[in-house]
Amino acid sequence: MNSRNLLMVGTKKGAFVFESKDGRRTWKSTGPHFKGTQIYHLAYDPRNKLVLAAVDSSVWGPTIARSADYGKTWKQSAKPPKFPKKSDLTVARVWHIQPANEDEPSVTYCGVDPAALFRSDDAGDTWALNRGLSNHETRSKWNPGQGGLCLHTILVDPRDPDTIVVASSSVGVMKTTDGGKTWGFRNKDTLADFFPPKHQYPVFGQCPHHLVRHPQRSELIYQQNHCGVYRSDDGAQNWVDISKGLPARFGFAIATDANDPKRVFVAPEESGDARLPPNGRFLVWGSDDSGKSWTPLGSGLPRRSYYNVLRDGMSSDMEDPCGIYFGTTTGQLYGSRNGGKRWELIADGLPPIYSVSTG
Repeated sequence: MNSRNLLMVGTKKGAFVFESKDGRRTWKSTGPHFKGTQIYHLAYDPRNKLVLAAVDSSVWGPTIARSADYGKTWKQSAKPPKFPKKSDLTVARVWHIQPANEDEPSVTYCGVDPAALFRSDDAGDTWALNRGLSNHETRSKWNPGQGGLCLHTILVDPRDPDTIVVASSSVGVMKTTDGGKTWGFRNKDTLADFFPPKHQYPVFGQCPHHLVRHPQRSELIYQQNHCGVYRSDDGAQNWVDISKGLPARFGFAIATDANDPKRVFVAPEESGDARLPPNGRFLVWGSDDSGKSWTPLGSGLPRRSYYNVLRDGMSSDMEDPCGIYFGTTTGQLYGSRNGGKRWELIADGLPPIYSVSTG
């Protein structure tokens, strides 16, 4: 058990950092940091002991800020993510921040809207565009999802830093094995039911909502898609539909149990139109067998609840038993110290929550 557990919460009106020193039983918080500013994502970099925040300033534009003291003070990037001057693209917002591997202690990635990947080689102070993805031959045919053309998932293979999987809405899953020089689509057998029947399994154009890689098995990736939940056992080369048994195929958030590759958690929503929990009660659903069967996990949650959880709004920690956390667009932050068996309200009355991250 860690002596310190962190929960980093990005909201519509600032960032909050929650800290527990008693085994996740009680939490103390600081914030809001960046008052009144949209914070789409926060990440903890254990290599450099930094909290990184995706700051969407209405005055200064999108940037990334770093804190070495758990949010007491912040320093903004000297060179934030920006497209080259000759480009006709402008960064609308930073969606996701992802520290790279332990053997690359200063490398960090971020994904932005419109779908692009940036890399920092100095722990987030300056950022450079990945031109291999930005100049992909199909880019002119990429279309935005309802949340924009956002690159929201970055998975760096812990065994090979040149192997990276990214996901964008509504482009699909892409993968590089040469450090980002070239990229290929990895959407085999993933459904896009918003297209005509004969075109519902395209090479690209799917709308992945979030992907998570299991820390014990780097080739194991789970995906919550606009059109279902999927599992890949070979690093996104192939996908298996594991939606059967869930009350709905649609949803945004997905998380895994760090101690058990077969355990995965999702938060189903009724449909892409309604975006409400099925039957008027929000439930996290968990699987103990890699998605072959699913069980609702609602102990401690209200019996009537129209909660909505966004793509980065659910996360898990590395403890045993595993902690699962989620934040809602109505400002509730919940946590479970036992893999979803029992939920506890950590905080209420927060601004609409965009993301929940652990550290």
